[in-house]
Amino acid sequence: MTASPASAPARLLRRALHAPEADRANALPAGAWWLWALGLATAASRTTNPLLLGLLVGVAGYVVAARRTDAPWARSYGAFVKLGLFVVALRLVFSVFLGSSIPGSHTVLTLPEVPLPDWAQGVRIGGRVTAEQLVFSLYEGMKLATLLICVGAANALANPARLLKSLPGALYEAGVAVVVAMTFAPNMVADVVRLRTARRLRGRPTGGVRAVAQIGLPVLEGALERSVAVAASMDARGYGRTAQVPAAVRHTTNVLTLGGLLGVCAGTYGLLAAQGAVYGLPLLLAGLVTAMAGLRLGGRRSVRTRYRPDRWGVRAWLVACSGAVVAAAMIWAGAVAPEALRPGVVPLTAPVLPLWPAAAALIGLLPALVAPVPPSNRAAADRPVRRGKEQA
Repeated sequence: MTASPASAPARLLRRALHAPEADRANALPAGAWWLWALGLATAASRTTNPLLLGLLVGVAGYVVAARRTDAPWARSYGAFVKLGLFVVALRLVFSVFLGSSIPGSHTVLTLPEVPLPDWAQGVRIGGRVTAEQLVFSLYEGMKLATLLICVGAANALANPARLLKSLPGALYEAGVAVVVAMTFAPNMVADVVRLRTARRLRGRPTGGVRAVAQIGLPVLEGALERSVAVAASMDARGYGRTAQVPAAVRHTTNVLTLGGLLGVCAGTYGLLAAQGAVYGLPLLLAGLVTAMAGLRLGGRRSVRTRYRPDRWGVRAWLVACSGAVVAAAMIWAGAVAPEALRPGVVPLTAPVLPLWPAAAALIGLLPALVAPVPPSNRAAADRPVRRGKEQA
């Protein structure tokens, strides 16, 4: 029995969307993961609705669980989640003890108020704590926690070495510092987990102030050894060597780069401000073009070469564009229906999940479908199937 011609496009679409097993040739560029995560973070920055924020956290967590590898930096996602919870708790504590400018009529408790001098007007310590100010602090803390979790998702999915390799030549030196800073937290988390496991196997306690002090010294020592090893390897590979370029090219590069960055800053401010929405987008695009031209000229000073550079395929563009679509949809929703993205706290009202912003947030799940599957995740997914075949 032959298949109908109408089913041929469907088979091609399923084959195109079927995620292959990841290897060195088809692994996604690190920039695609960062653009996806920054898109989710941008969407989170436009809302204080806890339902939408929780949906964005769920989207980021599902993609990390589906496409995370066994690399050391991939284990840092849990640390960012804990950091986000700590930020929410800290925001609530500050609101309780330092007060808030949000008025409220529902008193939760009243703390003893510390008298302050006249020059500290507008600041109070203690006093009346209302439910409105607690809810407002909870919403703001959840927004900041969602931003941190989105950044943690990028750290867990993107290979920092490949991210450094994909930077333009003009930003290579600054990119090294940024990549080292981004990899410090994941490597430190991996060292802490390794040392706690070793102490647990030896029957030593892993909690308490004494255990933390005993773990902290080896962690810092390992970080110092890695820094020395990275510096030695960079020096051995001739890092920092630059080619000679004419002075006119250097001056033109500086003018284009600085002018482009100023245009990007002014355009971004225009997009965020209500009065500058008309000129914000053209100024942002002009700044990006100018800055890219400056970076292109500045790359002439770099004499390094790239071994097997990352290529942006269809899957990489789908991953990056999914985050951009989520950000654009949330920005548009903030302009059309701002009350749905920022629920009121005076008077207290239950937040409502807006349907089409929530549907737009679900577009961020696209990387879990199209990104190549790590070998460990593919083996875990196939294990129940093989076990069922053996039982049959």
